[in-house]
Amino acid sequence: MISIVVAMNPDYVIGVDNQLPWHIPEDLQHFKQCTMGKPIIMGRKTFESIGRILPGRKNIIISRNSNYNMTNNNNFAVYSDLNAAILDNEHHPELCIIGGGEIFKLALPLVNKIYLTIVELPIANPTVFFPKLDMEQWQIICESTIITATGVKCHFKELLRINYT
Repeated sequence: MISIVVAMNPDYVIGVDNQLPWHIPEDLQHFKQCTMGKPIIMGRKTFESIGRILPGRKNIIISRNSNYNMTNNNNFAVYSDLNAAILDNEHHPELCIIGGGEIFKLALPLVNKIYLTIVELPIANPTVFFPKLDMEQWQIICESTIITATGVKCHFKELLRINYT
C-alpha cells in the first residue's frame, strides 16, 4: 500500500515558503497516528522544513543531490529517485508519502490511499499546492470533522483509489 498523508485548505494550498501555513496540534497528532511505525517518504525541502528525523518511522528523503546525507542513522535513507525508494521499501505493508508538492505530483499516480486533512483556513500568499484530485477515482472510506482548540474546522478523510485491489 502506498499512501499520501496531506493537509491542505480547500484551495489545495499545502505550503507557504517551504513551511506549513498553519500550526494545528490536532492535525499533527493525526499525522503521527497515520504514519507511526511506517516508512515516510519526503522531498529534501520537506525534510529540511521539519528540521529533524521523525522518530518511530524510517525517514526516506528524495534529493537530486547524491551526496545529501546528514547522518548514519538506520531510520534515515536518501534516494535520488522516488521509484527506487518505493521498490527498495516495498516489503513494508504501507509506505507514506508526506510531501512536498513535487513529490506529491510524482507519487499521486502510484498511490492507493490518501489520508487527507482539509483545513478550513484562507491562506495569503500560498506557494505550494497539492495536485488537483479527480474525485471520480477515489472513494471516501472514513471521515470526521473537528473544531480545533483555536476554532479551526478540520475535516479528516481517508480516500481509497476505486480500482485498487
